[in-house]
Amino acid sequence: MMARILPHPILSVALAVSWVLLTRSTAPATLVGAVLIGLTVPFVMRSLEPDRSRVRAPGAILKLSGLVIADIVRSNYAVAAIILAGKRRERVSGFIQVPLDLKNRYGLAVLAIILTSTPGTLWVQYESTTGRLLLHVLDLVDESEWVHLIKNRYESLLMEIFP
Repeated sequence: MMARILPHPILSVALAVSWVLLTRSTAPATLVGAVLIGLTVPFVMRSLEPDRSRVRAPGAILKLSGLVIADIVRSNYAVAAIILAGKRRERVSGFIQVPLDLKNRYGLAVLAIILTSTPGTLWVQYESTTGRLLLHVLDLVDESEWVHLIKNRYESLLMEIFP
């Protein structure tokens, strides 16, 4: 019963407090407005709540986390070397198409975060009908190597985590 009236109590309190802090007033009208916002917004947001996804394979989560951290550190050094080398080293940046088998939207969101947070790569576009990802790579040497890396290093683990 309480969850129906107050579906997200922490969000309600945070919104009400934020309203009071933003208006810098504790006038009765401000407090009434804060309570109304705190009660109304989370209730309206209930219709926007996505379905819950079950996360599995804690071992795969740990393995993926370690790989991502190592890749981010390694990519930082590689991008720094490219930038510091200047024009002494020819580099070719470009776009590649990666065919993905991953369909879970949460898994795709995590993959987007991983690829975008890794220096030198940027998730540009995902075409859901074909399952193709358009990725920009700062130092593109071998396109097939990148496809292999993404599919075998990240996608396979994400498919274990988000079946």
